[in-house]
Amino acid sequence: MSRRLVLMLGGACLLALAGWGLPMVVSDYGQRLLIMGCISVILVASMGLANGFTGVFSLGQVGFVAIGAYVSGILSLSVADKAAYLPDLPAFLAGVQMGTVPATLIAGAVCAGVAVIVGLPLMRLSGHHVSVATMGFMIIVNSVIVNADSFTRGARTFTGVPTDITLPVALIWTVVTLALLGRLIYSPIGLALRSVREDTIAAQAVGLSVLKTRLLAFTVGAFFAGVGGSLYGHYLGSFSAQTFFFPLMVSLIIMLVLGGMGSLSGAVVGVVVVTALSEILRNLERGMDLGVVVVPPLFGASQVVLGLLFILVMIYRPRGLLEDRELTSFGRKG
Repeated sequence: MSRRLVLMLGGACLLALAGWGLPMVVSDYGQRLLIMGCISVILVASMGLANGFTGVFSLGQVGFVAIGAYVSGILSLSVADKAAYLPDLPAFLAGVQMGTVPATLIAGAVCAGVAVIVGLPLMRLSGHHVSVATMGFMIIVNSVIVNADSFTRGARTFTGVPTDITLPVALIWTVVTLALLGRLIYSPIGLALRSVREDTIAAQAVGLSVLKTRLLAFTVGAFFAGVGGSLYGHYLGSFSAQTFFFPLMVSLIIMLVLGGMGSLSGAVVGVVVVTALSEILRNLERGMDLGVVVVPPLFGASQVVLGLLFILVMIYRPRGLLEDRELTSFGRKG
C-alpha cells in the first residue's frame, strides 16, 4: 500500500472519529451543512471515477442518484406507509421493510446492475457523444420515475422515508467511500483507468480492453452514486423526481471540475469551496448593515458569483484547483 493511500486512510479515520464529537459542539445549521457536504463528497467522488480517471465525461450520474434514492426509499418505507402512499405496490415489496444500511447497499447494487446494462453500449462512445448519451439516460430515468406511479408516486412527493442520517453516520459512509475508491484508483486497476484516459490506442496496444475498463469505472461509480442517493433520500425524508434533475447535475459538475477531476482530494475541495461560497453569498443576498455602508439585498448574487468563479477556474486552472494531485502529496504528480 502506497504512503499516500496510508495517509489518506489515516486522515479519513481521524475525520470519522471527530464526527462523533462534532454534534456536541456544532449547531443544527452547521450539522446540516456538514451532512449535505458529506453526501456531496460521495456523489462528486463517484462521478469523478469515470469522468476524471477514464476520460469519459458522463452527465448521467444523477440518474443513478435518483434510482438509489427511490429504491432505498421503497425498501425502507414502513408497511403502513406503503399501504397508504403506494397501494398498488407489488406484494413482494409491499410487505418488506428494511433498515437503512441494507436498503442502501441494495440500492447501490441495483444502480450497478443498471450501469452494466446501460454502459455496454454507451461506454463504446467518446467525447461529446457519450456526454449527450448519458444525459439522455438521466432524462429517461426522470421520465420513468414520473410515470411509474405505482412505485414512485409519480410527480408527487415521495414521503415517509426514515430520516436517520446523522453527522457520524454520514461521515462513516464518506470515509468508507473514499477509502474504497482510493484503494481502487491507486492500484493496478487505477493505472489501467488512467492509461485509457491518456491514450486509448496505446492502452489497447498493451492488451487493455477500453470497453471493460470504462465499464468498470462507470459501474463502480454508479454503485456509489446509488449509495449517495440513498443517503440523500434518507436525510431529506421527502423528495420528488425534480430533486434529482438538471440543477443537481450542474451543481455536482461544478464541484467536480472546480476541485479537479483527476483527484479524490479534488472532490472534497470542490465540495468545500462551493458549499462555503454558496452559504456565504446566500447570507449576503439578504443585505447587510455595516454601519458606515449599507449593502442592499442582492438576490441571485450567489449564482452569479459562482458562475464567474467557474469561468475563471476554467480559464486559469482548466484541470481544477488540485488538477490530478492529492492533498497528501501536493506539488508532485500522481
